[in-house]
Amino acid sequence: MMSNPFKRALAAGQAQIGLWSTLPSPYVTEMLAGAGFDWLLLDAEHAPTDVMNMLGQLQAVAAARSTPGVAPSAVVRPPWNDPVLIKRYLDIGAQNLLIPFVQTAEEARVAVAACRFAPLGIRGMGGSVRAAGFGRDSGYVARAHEDIGVFVQVETAEAVERIEAIAAVDGVDGIFIGPADLSASMGHAGAVNHPEVRRVVDDAVKRIARCGKAPGILMVDETRARELLELGALFVAVAIDLVLLRTAVDQKANAFIGVGREPVDASY
Repeated sequence: MMSNPFKRALAAGQAQIGLWSTLPSPYVTEMLAGAGFDWLLLDAEHAPTDVMNMLGQLQAVAAARSTPGVAPSAVVRPPWNDPVLIKRYLDIGAQNLLIPFVQTAEEARVAVAACRFAPLGIRGMGGSVRAAGFGRDSGYVARAHEDIGVFVQVETAEAVERIEAIAAVDGVDGIFIGPADLSASMGHAGAVNHPEVRRVVDDAVKRIARCGKAPGILMVDETRARELLELGALFVAVAIDLVLLRTAVDQKANAFIGVGREPVDASY
């Protein structure tokens, strides 16, 4: 099993700049992986994908890593905090998982347990899986948990209140703030830069850091992303592939066709 440079960098306090990918195509993923970002979020929660397609995306990231000077890490977001799904993503070689909608410390413990073999957890033994070099890595079972990054996503005001308890769970490497769902839970749906939301996010980043865990967030507003990095956020996704494509296409259409589209919110 390869070591996990993303997990190591965050543990050392080194900021990692990422791209959020919702286009479930290995061809697109390989192109994105060559851009020079530190990490790519490969989404299975809000993207029309499955485990088999994610395998191709992980292989595409691995292909890009063979290019000198390009070494992005893949972070897979499963659709839910489900040990069965988590097991399948780990078996195909995902090293970093971002678990959505973790509300409590107990739910964080479930996520960690799903990433560890017994007696440390409940991950099922899969035999000759891709993560173990198809069975060629005889030491994989003993040390796999050391190189698996477990990141949990807090997405509501209630979950944010429990940050310290969630961060105290052994095996949680970082806590990711979901700004869109958080804003909705606070009564400001879609307004991720509402002053109240900004205040809660700023405080959450600092609290996560004080707990000794890596704070993360998705923030496509460049000025705001830089502010959060200054506050101590360590893994920050600064763009979304689908939004970048849509924005460029709409701008070109408006320039040549004059369709008169209203400006779009670049955060969605």
